[in-house]
Amino acid sequence: MKALLLALLAAAQIETVPPPPGPPRQVHLPHAVQATLPNGLRIIVVEKHGVALVAARLLIATGSEADPPRLPGLASMTATVLPKGTATRSAEQIARDVEVLGATLDTGAGWDNSFLAVDVMSSRFPKALANMADVMLHPAFAQAEVEREGQKQIDRLRVTLTDPGRLGIRAEAPVLYGDAPYGHSGLTAASAAAMKREDLVAFHERHYTPGNAILVLAGDITLAEATKLAKENFGSWSGGAPGAPTSEHATLPKARVVVVDLPDAGQAMVVVARPGLARTDPEYAVAEVTNAVLGGGISARLSNEIRIKRGLSYGAGSWFDYRRDAGPFTAYSRTKNESAAEVAHLALAEVNRMATEPVPAEELSVRKAALIGNFARSLETNAGLASLIGELALYGINLDEIARYIPSIDSVTPAQVQQFSKEHLAGPSSIIIVGDAKKLLDSVKKEFPGVEVMPAASVK
Repeated sequence: MKALLLALLAAAQIETVPPPPGPPRQVHLPHAVQATLPNGLRIIVVEKHGVALVAARLLIATGSEADPPRLPGLASMTATVLPKGTATRSAEQIARDVEVLGATLDTGAGWDNSFLAVDVMSSRFPKALANMADVMLHPAFAQAEVEREGQKQIDRLRVTLTDPGRLGIRAEAPVLYGDAPYGHSGLTAASAAAMKREDLVAFHERHYTPGNAILVLAGDITLAEATKLAKENFGSWSGGAPGAPTSEHATLPKARVVVVDLPDAGQAMVVVARPGLARTDPEYAVAEVTNAVLGGGISARLSNEIRIKRGLSYGAGSWFDYRRDAGPFTAYSRTKNESAAEVAHLALAEVNRMATEPVPAEELSVRKAALIGNFARSLETNAGLASLIGELALYGINLDEIARYIPSIDSVTPAQVQQFSKEHLAGPSSIIIVGDAKKLLDSVKKEFPGVEVMPAASVK
């Protein structure tokens, strides 16, 4: 028994190396077909007839970038209250009708779009689409529902503004973009309290129009069936596009180092940020691979350096937030207050190393395989497929690009990653550290000159 135990212990000490990833498999995607109704509503269908399900996404090509300065969060509030009652049904009746169909109905808003989504069995899709149309075209926006949702959001913000991680991400937008359209952090307690029914009605009337909308359907349905149902439910909808969104070409603030003082915070959030890329940028695939190497997973460089090697964080990573104009690049890590300056230094070093050293071919191959695997999994559901196609349509990208994603990722070279990093990641970045200033400020000042300090209450 003792000999067996010793043998097992010895075997545990043997370093095992996982096998290299195999070549990417060819993914055969259904071809997207489309039509346009006389009122301007664009319809896109991706047929998948193996399972009797349909996912529908009605995209409005306007989101939080259109929020008025006095009411940040108006786009998200409009989308949230959208299903809370129509001219003929209450919120409870809508929820019950959706439940009876065995469907799901979701709404929301991002920076560049608002959406209404339905997932249901194909046999029940006509009734589900009628529900969707009623919600989209005839929202009541009852003042009581607006006030109720506003109070819920205020309660959520009370929690958010005491969490270093969420506070760090909220602080990023004004630090990076200043007064530009992307420079607000969304709904605030003040704007949630100030919103009235008339504000939501005006936003809906201006932006929720067929000329500003795309209906994407994936699953057990044909274009002919979809077009017929769309005419029946949305044919009377009227209104053109509200005009081109405000461009992000304003002069952006210079890089800053900001400490957000959250007294008695048990940990700190470290954010390294800079303007990134628009979704239509031709270097999108290179950016995807670059981020996969740097911070796109637990085995990426930021996590490996900060969490695995040094034990300074439970997690570290990064992402590009691709938008209509250049959204932010964000690298982040949660850590102890006392190690915040060290973690910020390590994160910056890893970001800059991408530009000074080529990524070894083996490392690049592994990270590309992870990207391709995640992409393939997102295609397994109708909802995932509709989401990917909807993103392409929203940004005016050829829908066939979905079939070119894997080859474009697989063809990225170490030289391309290094050159991209030199152009888009090297140089000054803003640093935002949220935590207990009395525990971290001295070390941050030693590491980074010109530190600004702001109270947590100033982050709205």
